[in-house]
Amino acid sequence: MKMKSYCPITLDLLKEDESHYSKKGLQTLSRTLKDLTPLQYTTDQQMAEAVARADKMSIQGVQPKLSALLKVNEGKFEIVDTGGRFILKPCPTMFKEVPANESLTMTMAGLCGIETPDHGLVYAVDQSFTYWIKRFDRKGRSNRKFPQEDFAQLTGRSRETKYDSSMEKVVSVLEQYCTFPVLEKRKIATLTLFCYLTGNEDMHLKNFSIITREQNGQPMIKLSPAYDLLNTTIVLKNPPEEVALPIKGKKRNLSRTDLLKYFCIERCGLSSKYLDKILEELSGQLPMMRSLINRSFLSDNLRVAYTDILHQRAEKLGL
Repeated sequence: MKMKSYCPITLDLLKEDESHYSKKGLQTLSRTLKDLTPLQYTTDQQMAEAVARADKMSIQGVQPKLSALLKVNEGKFEIVDTGGRFILKPCPTMFKEVPANESLTMTMAGLCGIETPDHGLVYAVDQSFTYWIKRFDRKGRSNRKFPQEDFAQLTGRSRETKYDSSMEKVVSVLEQYCTFPVLEKRKIATLTLFCYLTGNEDMHLKNFSIITREQNGQPMIKLSPAYDLLNTTIVLKNPPEEVALPIKGKKRNLSRTDLLKYFCIERCGLSSKYLDKILEELSGQLPMMRSLINRSFLSDNLRVAYTDILHQRAEKLGL
């Protein structure tokens, strides 16, 4: 794969004294990191390692994952069985360009004010890309784990039944468990609109979770930072649905009224003024989102497809 002149972590243009990664990108991983060497595994080798280590990973899922530590002095990721601070996600065999897609979409989410963990792409020895994301359920040198539960666990669903729910139920879970549900419902409204805008129709129950952290000595339960965001429409090639979990009983042909008046205002309890603020933020970021797509490490045809979906969905939302 031909290397581009953009940083795989930040998508910023590389300066003359920067080769593979920008200084800003490396500092996202560690303030003292000077360089990042390629992963010493090809994509196929990473997939084999993920299968071999699957039962040792504390985070499960359909997409193969590896746990890793960052060896700052050596400038490399080291794959480990336990105690990892990062998750590495190679490209699944059956799908194209998923790491670049996920890294781009997560970067766009952060641009739109959605809380996301540090993340990016790392080169592998075969010049393929692997997506990395920093674990947000770990903290400090002790690697202390914050309690975290996904919405499938909270609603008694399994991996096999993670689609058997609705976005109304997601809101109900926030109302039931979160310390300040009004704030979390604002977040879920923004995330739902962003996922619709970016062609993500795979936000099932396991892609939402709550996390418990301490604030002023008191436990605070809130929506976890966003994860597993990508444009699945360009991966699956014109899927029949627009959302994974129905809104007002519908998974496709959602209208602006369904998304804004019904879900955001009636179900999430947003005021019209606050909803206008969200829409203004999304609309204002559209030019930069298009720019990020053009700078991304997606192939030319997928960049065009992503831009087309963004344009079509923005029109439907009236942005």
